[in-house]
Amino acid sequence: MARDYYSILGVSKNASKEEVKKAFRKKAHEFHPDKSGGNADKFKEVNEAYTVLGDDQKRAQYDTYGQTFAGAGQGGTGAGGFGGFDFSGFQGDFATDSMEGFDIGDIFGEFFGGHRQRVQRGRDISIDVELSFEESVFGGERAIVLNKVSECSVCKGNGGKPGVEKVECKICNGKGKIHELKKSFFGSFQMTRVCEECNGSGKVPREKCGACSGRGVYKKAEEVRIKIPTGIDDGEMIRLEGSGEAVAHGSAGDLYIKVHVRKHKIFRKQDENLIMNLDVKVTDAILGANYEIETLDGKQVLEIPAGSNSGDILRIRGKGVPVGRSRGDILVYLNIKIPRKISRSAREAVEKLRGEGV
Repeated sequence: MARDYYSILGVSKNASKEEVKKAFRKKAHEFHPDKSGGNADKFKEVNEAYTVLGDDQKRAQYDTYGQTFAGAGQGGTGAGGFGGFDFSGFQGDFATDSMEGFDIGDIFGEFFGGHRQRVQRGRDISIDVELSFEESVFGGERAIVLNKVSECSVCKGNGGKPGVEKVECKICNGKGKIHELKKSFFGSFQMTRVCEECNGSGKVPREKCGACSGRGVYKKAEEVRIKIPTGIDDGEMIRLEGSGEAVAHGSAGDLYIKVHVRKHKIFRKQDENLIMNLDVKVTDAILGANYEIETLDGKQVLEIPAGSNSGDILRIRGKGVPVGRSRGDILVYLNIKIPRKISRSAREAVEKLRGEGV
């Protein structure tokens, strides 16, 4: 049974692209396999749903063909392109002893224009990256080294020794396809599938690549550069399409980076603003004063107005999280510090103020 990607992400069919992205991040964080209580199968299901709904073209195809949309992750449109119907489920109802290994979906694929070729896809990779608070605010770039299956750098993935010509594939006799006779309750049908030896090209290297033994891929340490977006929050995911593991004659998987942000000694984030608490002396709150405070851009003088109270919020504009060409603000929450012990002269001064109704 085909999956309902909207239900998997918990969004409506008219959800905006930003709502889909937000739902994906929430679900990915909930089901991340490295998290306590995570679910690898659910995590993979959420990734698959976002691969379709997060792409305008794939989402349009999915909406057109409904829940029978097949091959969404690979941009397909179902068996043979027949209006989005998936006939693979009929096999169990109509199969007989003479039809063992027969898929009725293949018949309709032949009838209605084309055989479906499944594109292989490499394994997705999931890693964790710790960022400083400053990196999470301003963004940047981080280089990491992964030991993963990658495309062979010598043969560029074709499996042949560089400079050596290709020859006709002996399996398919250079046709790139293999014809098979299958029996069904409709009669006998000639089916066609892509030759796995030459991957449909009809040619194979005369001599295999020595670096990858003709496989086109091998395991190696590879540097991957991660672009950190501004304002990223703790627990959010970054997806790098095609940076997962490679597979011969197919597309590479994706790399998922779960972000962990170290806490700052002064600030915390709230959307595009930075929040901080500031202790203010009683006398400064009454008379007003200038305080020098640390920001992420350096020191800044903040004016404390006379008559300030605990809970008052002062704003330092343009020193928060970058948003496009602008920046959020720093919101300073004042906390008036009442001393537990004061000198005799200070007590007398306070009592005098109380006598004046202050």
